[in-house]
Amino acid sequence: MPDISSSSPSRKPSRQWLIGLVLLAVLGVLLWWFWPSAPKSQHMGRGPFGDMGPVPVRLATVEQGDFAITLKALGTVTAYNTVNVRSRVDGELVKVLFEEGQKVKAGDLLAVIDPRSYQVALQQAQGALQENQAQLQNAELDLARYKGLYAQDSIAKQTLDTQQALVNQYRGSLKSNQADVATAKLNLDFTQIRAPISGRLGLRQLDIGNLVRSGDTTPLVVITQTEPISVIFTLPEGDLPAVLQRRRDGISLAVEAWDRGEILKLATGTLESLDNQIDTATGTVKLKARFDNAEQMLFPNQFVNVRLRVDNRPGATIVPSAAVQFGNQGTFVYVVDAESKVSIRPVVIAASDAERSLVSSGVEPGERVVLEGTDRLRDGGKVEVIERSNLPAGDASQVEQGAKHSAQGRAARKDA
Repeated sequence: MPDISSSSPSRKPSRQWLIGLVLLAVLGVLLWWFWPSAPKSQHMGRGPFGDMGPVPVRLATVEQGDFAITLKALGTVTAYNTVNVRSRVDGELVKVLFEEGQKVKAGDLLAVIDPRSYQVALQQAQGALQENQAQLQNAELDLARYKGLYAQDSIAKQTLDTQQALVNQYRGSLKSNQADVATAKLNLDFTQIRAPISGRLGLRQLDIGNLVRSGDTTPLVVITQTEPISVIFTLPEGDLPAVLQRRRDGISLAVEAWDRGEILKLATGTLESLDNQIDTATGTVKLKARFDNAEQMLFPNQFVNVRLRVDNRPGATIVPSAAVQFGNQGTFVYVVDAESKVSIRPVVIAASDAERSLVSSGVEPGERVVLEGTDRLRDGGKVEVIERSNLPAGDASQVEQGAKHSAQGRAARKDA
């Protein structure tokens, strides 16, 4: 009997390998046969056996025009003058003649304190004044008579001197009485509370019938000057030379105030002054801008985004900021030629804002650069220019991804 115990195990693995190879070959044939049958738009540049087709992109044209170089900062709206209106005399509040939020001018009557006690005090001071005036007049007549009698050697010199001293005493009392009358008139005038500055009123803090005192800490109302108004912001010390150079040249620098989301421009003003020292803790310097604020878009203590325009470059080469890419070798853009082929072009960015970038070198006006859809581009590759409204759903998502990468690159540059 032949011994088959040693040969049977070797034939079994070889048979399994053969079956596996056959199945793998069948699977490859099936993939090769059915892959091209799917719509080409679904496999363009994606399948392992599909032909890499043109990449859908959106393009922008390199432009030439004026480019404003601006410095961005965070600022706080600050009023030039803020007044807490308080009573300067004690008494009952009998009239309130303003409405909350009302605009007032300096000198406008706001409220009235009960004036009766101050009218009485004025009458008393005026009565004392009249009494002393009569006494002084009588003493002066006596002094004139004494001078005649002394000239006739009818009275002693001491009597004349005593009368002269009495006249001087009455004259001093008269000045004191006149001061008392002026004080009483001033206190009576203080019963009418008037606006010390022009501005906008806040909320009323006291009501009619309240007893107010000159030493109260609670104001009747707060007046804030809103026209004009200022914005205080800070800039890094590295940006200071450009600002100082323009001011030395006597050029007025424009300042724009934008809302928190930098969507709405609130007002336009001018740079008014700079602080006289740099904060060593932060390496920044404070600046103040003046705004007319005629449209009342700026409110005290409001947070704003500030854009300080320090220069304007006419005839500059400008590209959209979304087209600028960042790599290991620096900043570049994807340039598309007349044959819809892509080439990587290094560029030098001199300045940039939220939407546009000023290019010093690398591209020329009129050239086309890729704005969206840069994630699958390769040097020398083909592109298909597609408007956003004509993009299929899948390709639109890829274009959006390209825009996302561009935005991330700009954020990385800003952080740097």
